[in-house]
Amino acid sequence: MALQPIQRRAITEDVFEQLTQEILSGAFVAGRALPSERDLAAALGVNRGAVREAMRRLEQAGLVDSRPGSGTHVRDFKNSAGLELLPHLLFRSDGDVDALTVRSVLEMRSALGPDVARAAALRRTDTDLARLRALAADHAAAEDDLAQQQALAIAYWDTLVDASRNIAYRLAYNSLRQVYELVRDALQQVLEDEIRDAVRLQQLTRAVAEGDAVTAGEVARALCERGRRNVERAFAALDFDDFADPTDAERAMVTAAIAATAGAGAGGAEEVPQ
Repeated sequence: MALQPIQRRAITEDVFEQLTQEILSGAFVAGRALPSERDLAAALGVNRGAVREAMRRLEQAGLVDSRPGSGTHVRDFKNSAGLELLPHLLFRSDGDVDALTVRSVLEMRSALGPDVARAAALRRTDTDLARLRALAADHAAAEDDLAQQQALAIAYWDTLVDASRNIAYRLAYNSLRQVYELVRDALQQVLEDEIRDAVRLQQLTRAVAEGDAVTAGEVARALCERGRRNVERAFAALDFDDFADPTDAERAMVTAAIAATAGAGAGGAEEVPQ
């Protein structure tokens, strides 16, 4: 087995990761040219080939734009990049979780979940339904094991997305799932109310089985909202939305507030669609 190509890709990956973080942190300002390949190679201690390959990946990710005769310029990633950038935004330069990204992911999940459920109710196969029923039953039986319920809930949603037969939903879900996995243990506490909600999972399964898209969407929305509200409480408590341009200290405050909110419970009971 030839190991040299694997080593080369590892170097390119490291170059890509470092340059990505420099762009996202603002060290390389949008609109300005990056240093030359030669200068970057010297600064990183790698060959120019590794830098060149990393540049191609940066361009594919929407982070830079190569202009013949004028070099490679940094793009405003908020206007050019896709969901695959989310994992890179999850952690700040100091290694702490970025609370704004966590909130953004959970908000998108709450927006996407109901439509996924509605589509699944209309397009699911018998195989999908059998899988959903088995996962919902296993989830209910694991009521004393939060980690196991979390794993089963993830598998349930993975199956539900497949049942929607929507490739755009699948790709978006993949990006959200990748971020979720990076902070899975922490989110286990933040989303505990949702993870333990076996009743709604059973209701969602029945709605999908009956082809009831309206009820499936309503139940999925209520389910997703349970975890998201815990994060929103932390932001509301700190009036975080009033921060036009949050500092690192303010972001750290919100991260700490999210941690303090985790496991606090969702408060009063909600009306459950029948």
